[in-house]
Amino acid sequence: MASLNILTDKVIGSAIRVHRELGPGLLESAYQECLFYLLNKEGLFVEKEKPIPIKFEEVELECGYRIDILVEKKLVLELKSVKKLNKVHFAQVLSYLKLGNFPLGLLLNFNVSLMKKGIKRIIN
Repeated sequence: MASLNILTDKVIGSAIRVHRELGPGLLESAYQECLFYLLNKEGLFVEKEKPIPIKFEEVELECGYRIDILVEKKLVLELKSVKKLNKVHFAQVLSYLKLGNFPLGLLLNFNVSLMKKGIKRIIN
């Protein structure tokens, strides 16, 4: 778990850096592109808009679910740029964690005055 904590710290640091430079109020896609670029530049294996299938009757079905950013094949990042996070946002991350059997997710809301207020850690 220590390596996952180190990875999480790197991602949070990168998210804070993106937020400091761009500020709140932009579209989610702008933050996603910048965070993806920065994490990739730091040498992390990152996948953007990673499809995640649903398993039904032992068959994997592509239903259009996509993880905003998947880091090192284990950390789910769900990015938002909303006035306030709600239960549906948390449920979305939990669903991705369960469907992909990932240990940890970060729900990152960039539409806040201070980025640390927009970071929620979600454990599977």
